[in-house]
Amino acid sequence: MTGAAADAVVADYLALGLRMGRLVEGYVDCWFGDPALAERVAAEPAPDPAELAGQARDLLRRLGDADLDAERRRFLAAQLTAVECAARRAAGEQIGFLAEVETYFDVEVGLGDPDRYAAAHDAIDALLPGTGPLMDKVEAFYARNVVPPERLGHAVRAVADALRARARPLLDLPDAERVDIEVVRDRPWNAFNRYHGGFRSTVTLNETAGRTIAVLPLMATHEAYPGHHTEHCLKEAGLVLARGWDEHRIALVNTPQCLVAEGTAEHAAAALLGPGWGRWTTEVLADEGVPVEGELVERMVGLVNELMPARQDAAILLHDRGASIDDAVEHLHRWLLLPRDRAEQIATFLTDPLWRAYSVTYIEGARLVGGWLAARPAGEPLVARYRTLLTEQLRPAQLRDGTVPAGPRPVPAAG
Repeated sequence: MTGAAADAVVADYLALGLRMGRLVEGYVDCWFGDPALAERVAAEPAPDPAELAGQARDLLRRLGDADLDAERRRFLAAQLTAVECAARRAAGEQIGFLAEVETYFDVEVGLGDPDRYAAAHDAIDALLPGTGPLMDKVEAFYARNVVPPERLGHAVRAVADALRARARPLLDLPDAERVDIEVVRDRPWNAFNRYHGGFRSTVTLNETAGRTIAVLPLMATHEAYPGHHTEHCLKEAGLVLARGWDEHRIALVNTPQCLVAEGTAEHAAAALLGPGWGRWTTEVLADEGVPVEGELVERMVGLVNELMPARQDAAILLHDRGASIDDAVEHLHRWLLLPRDRAEQIATFLTDPLWRAYSVTYIEGARLVGGWLAARPAGEPLVARYRTLLTEQLRPAQLRDGTVPAGPRPVPAAG
């Protein structure tokens, strides 16, 4: 297959992703490709999901002869396998939840260990001040560290600006990069990054996100510096503009690509700030008049992370074990120590047709990325290894097998 024909495979992949976005609202996480292609796809008849599944299978066949870097072929094959599965589900095919997850993300999942959750509960009970039931102590902790909706955007902006000042020299961010922040209400998620291309993002915050301990700075690190926004910027500069790998002009949910991205973003605070980020947050927000028990929050987050697989459990119980919504809410309330209204919000996310499998990206993505980061050679700084995640095209199998490139190729200064 000639280079021109290989380019056609990539163009057809982009068009397929855009068609899936027309079929399933929210399926395209970001797009900054050729406007003419987007206009052409938008003018097409309404997509038929069975036809889109067939297009994905056809592209998988054509990949074998494509004049593409071998790793690009593997990446596109994994992506197309996930897209084909999503199209079949949209066409009404019944696919078991665990099989769906494995096809989307190239991981296998199972239920967490209640004994580990109980041990984390004991540690949280010992950590938090006060007496009485554990749930009451946790809710009091949240109440003391809440960021009111009217202050949320301003507070996240202050933290993001401070993070940006630290991230730019370490990660060679383009001079032109920018993040805008907006606050909305009534979403099933806490925060969402929309990358526009040209090194620009909008981070949208759900106004109730300030009730969670992860809001500052974990929300800012996850969504902006050095998380999703930073990854998009460096990959636009290095993969798209420098190497011409146009498949990275689109990002699709429920694919291996997003599992690695979410796992990377989950470790953003550790990579950029390291231990002591709680005290750092307290100092940044003190200037904004937002009191936060930073050191206590940092210790609490470490323990709450032990409970996060319970969120994945709830999805498995709902979609594989026949549990009811009430059962899932009770599981989240009991093990994640969440108020019932917050547990209900997560259950809404877990029952959304698009997002039902997505919690796996946070849990298994963080586990996979964390294991690879921990296996770095002696003497290699964490942020240096983390930068590889931000600059290279990686699949879950590479992290699992340890076949990640030895080091990132230079990213040109852009902007």
